[in-house]
Amino acid sequence: MSNISKEDYLRVIYKGLEESRMVNPTLVAEHLNISNAAVTDMLKKLTKEKYVSYTPYKGIQLLEKGKMEAIKLVRRHRIWETFLFKVIGLPWYKIDQEAENLEHSSSDELIDRLEVILNYPEFDPHGHPIPRKDGRIPKQKKCISLDRLGIGKVSAIQKVNDHSEELLMFLYKSGLVINKKLKVTEKREFDNSIVVLVDNKELVLSEKISKNIFVEDMR
Repeated sequence: MSNISKEDYLRVIYKGLEESRMVNPTLVAEHLNISNAAVTDMLKKLTKEKYVSYTPYKGIQLLEKGKMEAIKLVRRHRIWETFLFKVIGLPWYKIDQEAENLEHSSSDELIDRLEVILNYPEFDPHGHPIPRKDGRIPKQKKCISLDRLGIGKVSAIQKVNDHSEELLMFLYKSGLVINKKLKVTEKREFDNSIVVLVDNKELVLSEKISKNIFVEDMR
């Protein structure tokens, strides 16, 4: 628990808001694998230092100071992910943890150099936008979660949530990677699972998995 820094909290809050979710202490605790009490203590410090504001039932919001710091951290993290994947060749499902280890000890100069080496990538290997040095966020196509795509519709994967290495490993081994086209062939009401056709193979995906995959909105 002591190894979890203020920066880790800010990045988790930013990513939750980026996904248009209400970010509360429970969500942060789940992502950082710590207790709600620990999150509450840190939120008090972050509020006092004017990084965040928190209102019960309305969630955590980043103030300008917190937002700028979070964008800087997310930029570092996603550039490292892209470098580890494209240059080092680490598997898609292992780069998140390695990037987290590296981001804390990286200078701004090093990150800027990596960005140049990578030819200024706009998105990381999981499809998330990489903030520019000036804080601008690359625009992404309008997306919806896969569970909302209609039967018979064909679309391409734009991004996936990267909170779980197990999820990423499943998606990778199933061929459900960025830009992969798929078709929804069936929706099962009894458990909200769906059947998709990928590379002429049918896959049954649980509701939890389909909610963590985002495709171009073709409705």
